[in-house]
Amino acid sequence: MFVSNSDNLGATLDLRLLTHFADQGVPFMMECAQRTAADKKGGHLAKRGDGSLLLRESAQCPKADEPAFQDTKRHQFFNTNNLWLNLDALKAKLEAVGGALPLPLIKNEKTVDPRNKASTPVFQLETAMGAAIECFPGAAAVVVPRSRFAPVKTCADLFLLRSDAYTLQEDSTIVLSPGVAAAPLVKLDDAHYKLVDQLDALVSAVPSLRDCVQVTVKGPVAFSAEGVVLKGSVSFTAAGPEPAAVAPGTYENADITL
Repeated sequence: MFVSNSDNLGATLDLRLLTHFADQGVPFMMECAQRTAADKKGGHLAKRGDGSLLLRESAQCPKADEPAFQDTKRHQFFNTNNLWLNLDALKAKLEAVGGALPLPLIKNEKTVDPRNKASTPVFQLETAMGAAIECFPGAAAVVVPRSRFAPVKTCADLFLLRSDAYTLQEDSTIVLSPGVAAAPLVKLDDAHYKLVDQLDALVSAVPSLRDCVQVTVKGPVAFSAEGVVLKGSVSFTAAGPEPAAVAPGTYENADITL
């Protein structure tokens, strides 16, 4: 059985991985990819002293250990949440533990109203399905190309996906456009771009990101004109509280205040 997040548009059923999983004869296999700056907060794979694998999420990390957790050289691989399970092994495990896998509980700090950080603070209690890797002795991991991981979890992800850095193929899969070696890192102001309606209000024309390495947006910056091309590392800052429009043109390795 192949299981993945519905928001990962790179999670297609790859028969080569299915064959590899069957040939290995392992009960559980996790697809991992090389961590980049864009993944430093994502869950990473780790080893216990006995060599068994486990998943470590940022919400499980003490504040003092965050710099080490986010060190992509120290922890090189992250969990794509593309998982392969042997159903016989899963059935046996569920019968042995009474029907529910003993997954670690994650306490995630949130607010009742996601639009208002000043609203009532709450804890969202979660379990990560990838954490099941520690429940199966002999579980394995396989390093896959970054193309297997194309999530749309944030408005920054959606901003990137709507750009020319990605291409929708005839089989409905999403891949990086020809000539794009790596997906640009997009950082959008959380106060103005957190929710989809906010993104849609400010971005009616996504700029070209084919040659962009990183784009940072601070404040209510509006992309409403066609012909905006970003290259290298570019940042935009709105000087005031009102939306500031980006004029058509090419912006390369620049810090722009509007």
